[in-house]
Amino acid sequence: MTSNAPSTALLTDHYELTMLQAALATGEAHRRCVFEAFARSLPDGRRYGVVGGTGRILEAIARFRFGEAELEFLARERVADRATLDYLRGWRFTGDISGYPEGECYFPGSPVLIVEASFAESVVLETLILSILNHDSAVVSAASRMTSAAGDRPCIEMGSRRAHEEAGVACGRAAYVAGFAATSNLETGRRYGVPTRGTAAHAFTLLYDGERAAFAAQLNSLGKGTTLLVDTYDVTEAVRIAVELAGPELGAVRLDSGDLIVQAHEVRAQLDALGNVRTRIIVTSDLDEYAIAALAAAPVDGYGVGTALVTGSGAPTASMVYKLVSRANDAGEMVDVAKRSKGKKSVGGRKYALRRLDDRGRAQAEVLGIGEVPRGNANDRELLVELMRDGVVIDRQDIEQARSRHAASRAELPRAARQLSRGEVVIPTIYETGE
Repeated sequence: MTSNAPSTALLTDHYELTMLQAALATGEAHRRCVFEAFARSLPDGRRYGVVGGTGRILEAIARFRFGEAELEFLARERVADRATLDYLRGWRFTGDISGYPEGECYFPGSPVLIVEASFAESVVLETLILSILNHDSAVVSAASRMTSAAGDRPCIEMGSRRAHEEAGVACGRAAYVAGFAATSNLETGRRYGVPTRGTAAHAFTLLYDGERAAFAAQLNSLGKGTTLLVDTYDVTEAVRIAVELAGPELGAVRLDSGDLIVQAHEVRAQLDALGNVRTRIIVTSDLDEYAIAALAAAPVDGYGVGTALVTGSGAPTASMVYKLVSRANDAGEMVDVAKRSKGKKSVGGRKYALRRLDDRGRAQAEVLGIGEVPRGNANDRELLVELMRDGVVIDRQDIEQARSRHAASRAELPRAARQLSRGEVVIPTIYETGE
């Protein structure tokens, strides 16, 4: 953590510290515990989920420190007593974290993140972990459906203006993991190395007396390979002017309104008739995975996606929870614990996970062992990776590796996973006790 990096310690809920205070007072706070983050179910109608945000969680934990400013606030607002503040002053995470690597597909019950440490170290991370995991997993899951529908046609993330400013940065990163080619968000590019793209909006055209002047200015500045926005006034006339000014070297035209399927066919015919057979057509305008799928037969070369992506395309959260599943008893032995609440039951015990594959490498089931690695065969694939050991990050979740991992993980799912119609989860979750 750099000296000027902001602390993440107060990105948490009040009750995390009141639980800590009470547990410190009785001595229970130092018991060894295992917490797991998982989703009881997928969003209604979804067939698989995708893990997002793991790398960002590790970054955030590294900055989870209670400095003087944080402690002064907690004291002033009487959130915690003096003994608890003294403990927090020296708080450091010294435990272990494992989980599904970023980009991996997950299913109900999958132990997406496992935190093993004292109660005091584990419980205060709950809100931070879930806020990142729920947001990024929702976005990357939506992005996966979009890139699946797009096939070989590239998608560009351009939803920053529809999200919180920091959420916009995270969305660009998550979308890239799921196969998006680029983002419009420059901070995403700076922080995470995601390619950035962008040319002009309607305001640029409206700045000038007409499209001819606007297009000429953009071409002079960015070159003939740029993308011209052609739907500010009349699309047919704009395309004619664009070709007149740029010739056959014009890179692309963008359509942002109207019936995109009809317009794409009309513009393609017009471009080809004018000799611009290599000029691409990019479409935007509130696209989601369903609109992208509908455009599959249209002469479209790429998609710009905004609002639907950054809001999870109807599922803005992955609904993951963070539950205590095992703790040390008075003898120091780990015992399983679980909620029995109606409708919110959890499965106790530390989990281990395998993806059961058939002889062709196609996923058949999510197999979770309780307390030990489940029995598998040569085709099965272990899912958990070690992320932190003794408080030290050992796998920072490289974004390029996550991108490749997602492509491979999605490819091994049954073909039904790519269907956009409402359906059931494509593989079952099976628990094995080892008995």
